[in-house]
Amino acid sequence: MSFDRIAGRFALGALLALPTLASAQATAPIKGAAPRELPVKYTGKPTTPAISAADLMTRLYIYADDSLMGRQVGTENNLRATAYIEHEVRRLGLVPAGDNGGYFQNIPLYTNYTDTAATRLKAGDQALAYGTDYFPIPRAGRTINFDGLPVIYGGVTSDSSSWPAADAVAGKVVVLTLPASANPFRGVVYSATSRFGKAAAILVTNLDRVPAAVLPQVERSTALREDDTPNVAPTSILVTPRIATLLFGATDTLKAGAVGKGLSGTIVLKEERAPGRNVVAILPGSDPALKGQYVAIGAHNDHIGYNHHPVDHDSVRAYMAVARPQGADSPVPPSVTAEQIARIRAMTDSLHKLHGVRMDSIYNGADDDGSGTVSVLEIAEAFATSKVRPKRSLLFVWHTGEEAGLYGSEYYTDHPTVPRDSIVAQLNMDMVGRGAATDITGEKKEGGLTHGGPGYVQLVGSRRLSTELGDLIEDVNRTDKIGLAFDYSMDANGHPQNIYCRSDHYEYARYGIPIVFFTTGGHSDYHQVTDEPQYIDYDRMAHVATLVHDAALRVANLDHRVAVDKPKPDPKGRCVQ
Repeated sequence: MSFDRIAGRFALGALLALPTLASAQATAPIKGAAPRELPVKYTGKPTTPAISAADLMTRLYIYADDSLMGRQVGTENNLRATAYIEHEVRRLGLVPAGDNGGYFQNIPLYTNYTDTAATRLKAGDQALAYGTDYFPIPRAGRTINFDGLPVIYGGVTSDSSSWPAADAVAGKVVVLTLPASANPFRGVVYSATSRFGKAAAILVTNLDRVPAAVLPQVERSTALREDDTPNVAPTSILVTPRIATLLFGATDTLKAGAVGKGLSGTIVLKEERAPGRNVVAILPGSDPALKGQYVAIGAHNDHIGYNHHPVDHDSVRAYMAVARPQGADSPVPPSVTAEQIARIRAMTDSLHKLHGVRMDSIYNGADDDGSGTVSVLEIAEAFATSKVRPKRSLLFVWHTGEEAGLYGSEYYTDHPTVPRDSIVAQLNMDMVGRGAATDITGEKKEGGLTHGGPGYVQLVGSRRLSTELGDLIEDVNRTDKIGLAFDYSMDANGHPQNIYCRSDHYEYARYGIPIVFFTTGGHSDYHQVTDEPQYIDYDRMAHVATLVHDAALRVANLDHRVAVDKPKPDPKGRCVQ
């Protein structure tokens, strides 16, 4: 699941996985969970036609293996992951629906990075150190010459009422301060259509709150952009509060628009094409009159890669369980109590006794979204091997670049390989492998945490465009006796976690295509190196996959299209939950 689409499609917070306790060595985050752990490595039997926990386990240990190095979009590792999916759909005999008669749809991605050898920056006569005083977020190929550029104060990141007008920042360097209580990873990147879209550059005072180990992971970023479309979004540069002081003196009493001292020097940002591809396959329908309509079933094939600073796997797992129980969705605590330290150490010692210390640097993404990816494969195999085909066709799409900003699903829905208006519904699976009672799966809009439990699964967006589709999902679960327990709390309008906007289903919904998002919710391993196959609940995965299979079959066999009875969003507008 994407960390935060609203934050300028930049998931810096999702990459923060290192515990702040150097002395803490931790392991199982769930009391009593260690004896139930599955093996770290496992080779299963060949998959079978029926949806089963054994098949899902076989597939996920392949797809979330260390050898794929976290499947980050824009890398060869993601290409190797999509090659596995392509091999499977070819084996199943699905019809290719990508580019040029193949299963892949290539998307126009660019990798951006800073040319550190050519980059120099000074405040007055004081040279600033790259990575220590300032850190550009590379999102386009451009050179910024700061000589002579006006520097103004833009206000506080969390208070838009304090910001100057859009025209007042045009061509200027804007400095924004970050309040101590704010999440340091949200709102650090701004689009060309934002209030600061015309600025020459934006300096955000949060660099001192970003661990140095995280910076190498974000020195290169990936962007989706049509080849003939220039990137005109402003460049964001993380700086320390000390830099703001050098430019303005004390910032506590500054008002938006205040003029500061100038910067000098040049920041050189480079750009080059990067690989990225969706996998698209079709199971043709059996009804000649309806086979030109499609029920889409999807998941995302990427995750967030790896870092260059191996950490004690068990220590991270315990720390996150105690101090950040929603994983990357939990804020970084300013400190950890003595009681928490004791719990972390106890957990660590417990698992170290079971299997020793394991250093880890790979974000395997077993739940996010290896679980959805292999569930869609399992559903595809069940349909492909069935003697009876659904009346409508099934469109299977494994989207890339979800973690970078829903890139693959955005591109697919803008450039569909079947007529867009022929897609009658889209069923999206992202993080469907957890949901235990000990998992904190999210927050309630009114406050308080949500937890998993027997049969737990969250539904998001199921009635936002079509009441009929939401009712159909409930009926399938009941009449097919699947036995899942639905939680709709994360689907509340205005929910601060904004889940409706954070996975691939929304890119279909923005075009008025009814969607349902199936997820078992968050947990302490979310976007951590500890999201691995041995912690997955395969029985629950099989139940969720069965629900999606049966729901797709029901929609595909309806004698009418699913009715859209709610207002459609602006496909080019901002997602609002």
